[in-house]
Amino acid sequence: MAPTGYEIRVKGRLSDTVTSAFEDFTASVKPAETTLRGEIRDQSELHGLLEQLQSLGLELIEVRRLEQ
Repeated sequence: MAPTGYEIRVKGRLSDTVTSAFEDFTASVKPAETTLRGEIRDQSELHGLLEQLQSLGLELIEVRRLEQ
């Protein structure tokens, strides 16, 4: 199964230190939110990423699967 692209939006501007924790993702920082884009191999990896966001105390706005 090929990896699937995802876009994950979180509230607030994430620092370079925090975005570096998501090294396989590209971060786009805007005034009120940060968007992370990257590929996820499976549901297990997605859940792990969501747990990482939660452990950092980040507020999740949206998780969107990108069209291939």
